[in-house]
Amino acid sequence: MYLITVLGNLLITLAVSSDSHLHTPMYFFLSNLSLIDICFTYTTVPKMLLDIQTHSKAITYAGCITQNIFLYSFFVLDICLLTVMAYYWFVAFCHPLHYMVIINTQVCGLLVLVSWILSALGSLLQCKMVLDLSFCRDLEIPHFFCELNQMTQLACSDTFLNNIVMYLATVLLGGGPRAGILYSYSKIVSSIRAISSAQGEYKSLSTCASHLSVVSLFYGIILGVHLTSAGACSSQSSVVTSVMDTVVTPMLNPFIYSLRNRDIKGSLKRFFRVSGKLGSIILNQKM
Repeated sequence: MYLITVLGNLLITLAVSSDSHLHTPMYFFLSNLSLIDICFTYTTVPKMLLDIQTHSKAITYAGCITQNIFLYSFFVLDICLLTVMAYYWFVAFCHPLHYMVIINTQVCGLLVLVSWILSALGSLLQCKMVLDLSFCRDLEIPHFFCELNQMTQLACSDTFLNNIVMYLATVLLGGGPRAGILYSYSKIVSSIRAISSAQGEYKSLSTCASHLSVVSLFYGIILGVHLTSAGACSSQSSVVTSVMDTVVTPMLNPFIYSLRNRDIKGSLKRFFRVSGKLGSIILNQKM
C-alpha cells in the first residue's frame, strides 16, 4: 500500500510537471496535493514498517517531536489545499467571466504559499506547547505514531493551556476550511441546477466530481476517527481509523483523480512513451 501511494502520487506529479498541457491552476494544485500526500505518509508509514520488521516500538523523544511537527504540518496542508481547490471550482462555476482575472499564476502561487505558511506556523505552535510539557520516564503512547492528542493526555504536567490551544486550532483550521468547502459547493450546486439540460448538469458535475470524492473521503475518515475516539473504550478503533486516514486516503487519491480524467491518463501515456524511448536510446548507446 505504501509503494502504491508513493508511486501513484509521484506519477501524477511527474505527469503534471512534464506535460505543458497540464500547466493549469487545477493541475498545479493537484500536483502539490500529490506531493504532500507522499510526504504525509513518509512521516509515519516507514517507521511503522520498521517496527513491524524489528519487533520494536521504541522511538526517541526527539524523533517523536520531529514526527509530530511534520505530521501535523502536512495534515494541515492537506486541509488547506483541498479548500483552495474548492475555491478554484467555486470561481470556475460561479464567476466564469472573471475566472482569468481571479485565478492567475500569481494568485495560485500565493494561495499555495499561504497554505504552507499556515501549516508551518500551526505545527510549530502545537509542538512548542508539547515541548513545554513534562513526561514520565517510561511513556507508552497507545498509537502507531506520536499523535499530539495522545501525548498531551499522557503528560505529567498541567495540560489546560495545551487543550485550549488544541481546541482553538481545531476550530480555526478544521471548522474554517470545512465551512469554506461547504459554502463553495452549495454555490456550485446552485449554479449547476440553473443549467437547463440534464446532460449539461451531468457534464458540469462530473468536472469537479473527483475533488468532491476526495473531500468526502478525507473528511469522512476524520469524522470516523473522532467518533471512534469518543465512543470506543480502547484505542484500537482509533488506531484503525487513523491508519485509514494516513495510509488509505493518500493511496486512493491518485486513482480518484486519474481514472476518469482523460488529461491525466493521456499525459501518463505520453510520459511512459517518452521514458520508454529514452530507455531504448540509452540501451542502444551502451550496446
